[in-house]
Amino acid sequence: MSALRKKFGDDYQVVTTSSSGSGFNQPAPKRKRQRFVDKNGRCNVQHGNLGSETSRYLSDLFTTLVDLKWRWNLFIFVLTYTVAWLFMASMWWVIAYIRGDLYKAHDDKYTPCVANVYNFPSAFLFFIETEATIGYGFRYITDKCPEGIILFLFQSILGSIVDAFLIGCMFIKMSQPKKRAETLMFSEHAVISMRDGKLTLMFRVGNLRNSHMVSAQIRCKLLKSRQTPEGEFLPLDQLELDVGFSTGADQLFLVSPLTICHVIDTKSPFYELSQRSMQTEQFEIVVILEGIVETTGMTCQARTSYTEDEVLWGHRFFPVISLEEGFFKVDYSQFHATFEVPTPAYSVKEQEEMLLISSPVMAPSLSSSREKNNSVDCLDTLEDTSTKLPSKLQKMTGRGDLPRKLLRMSSTTSEKAYSFGDLSMKLQRISSVPGNSEEKLVLKTTKMSSDLMSQSVADLPPKLQRLAGGGRMEGHLPPKLRKMNSDRFT
Repeated sequence: MSALRKKFGDDYQVVTTSSSGSGFNQPAPKRKRQRFVDKNGRCNVQHGNLGSETSRYLSDLFTTLVDLKWRWNLFIFVLTYTVAWLFMASMWWVIAYIRGDLYKAHDDKYTPCVANVYNFPSAFLFFIETEATIGYGFRYITDKCPEGIILFLFQSILGSIVDAFLIGCMFIKMSQPKKRAETLMFSEHAVISMRDGKLTLMFRVGNLRNSHMVSAQIRCKLLKSRQTPEGEFLPLDQLELDVGFSTGADQLFLVSPLTICHVIDTKSPFYELSQRSMQTEQFEIVVILEGIVETTGMTCQARTSYTEDEVLWGHRFFPVISLEEGFFKVDYSQFHATFEVPTPAYSVKEQEEMLLISSPVMAPSLSSSREKNNSVDCLDTLEDTSTKLPSKLQKMTGRGDLPRKLLRMSSTTSEKAYSFGDLSMKLQRISSVPGNSEEKLVLKTTKMSSDLMSQSVADLPPKLQRLAGGGRMEGHLPPKLRKMNSDRFT
């Protein structure tokens, strides 16, 4: 038996080949690949070979202590106080030892530095009583010991610094909003289906608490390996997935579960993704939800991710909101549930290509109807212009409907000029002769239509012939009619 090991990025697939039996290859189950971000939001990144850069952690000691695990925080908390207490108790014992108070503690005529301190345990108890401000009154400092007064001031300052540092660290550690993210839910799977006529990637978010997330905002990153045209390999290239940044849909009012949508279009990284190609693709969608906790005012961030095997093609989420008497009820038992819906198995790019292939069939009819509409619009415009002649001028001519007939005749002539089936026999014979291009045919047709126009104009009265000949009407009218005409047009 031989084993063939194939590597796909961070994934390994073992294929076993049997030398007996039917001899066909049975692929072993594919090992679950390494995620960049776990479902609970933890990033699987470890920093190694830092060398001398580890000293940077000490420069920001407070943040380092806050980022430590709880067991290490408690250990440092207890260790710091124990060392500080033992050190200060030793200092009081040394003063008593140098002054000889340990040997004269029971002499009533001798005034020691600290009363009733005659060994190390008593010195330790005196320090604890002073530091904790208990003050039992049995052990106290006297005015005959200036070095003891200086040590007492140093003890007070050091104790305040240690308390502020350690208690502040523990308070920040306890008030961190990381646990708030435990009550923010993400759906186990993401789905791809049609919404509003567009192929859309969707997933669901929810808030289990009644307290709101103020200024909640969601972002999505696509992590995918790729190679640049220059040959550079990018193992974890981050691409932005638009979830409504341009429209403001990324700003959430997270009171009830919401479905976050990413429309797959030409700008989307999933523009070429289809149901078939998704079986061979390797990617990870990282979802980041940020907001301000209403009760504490601190910023909270919740994260999760979806790999390619957690994206369901042709599915949709079950509705979870129902209307009851006086309130809306959210059923979280259906929060992760999906059902299949009819969805094209092709990518958006393939759908657009198929649409372009089928569109030329409709192009001739669309162009002919567009030309017809243009000619009708032009005819209507000319007819409106002709109706603007003064009524007196129309009565003078006695042929008020002649311009309309003339325009219709010219329009009919020009329409016939672009139809070879309606041309005269002479022009049809010209078009059938080799060497005559379509441009010559159009020129001759246009000339023929202009001859018909001039022939029709010749039948008009002299005054109308001058108007149809291109001259301005105002130049040939009497002053009174010219004034009437200008008032009518203005």
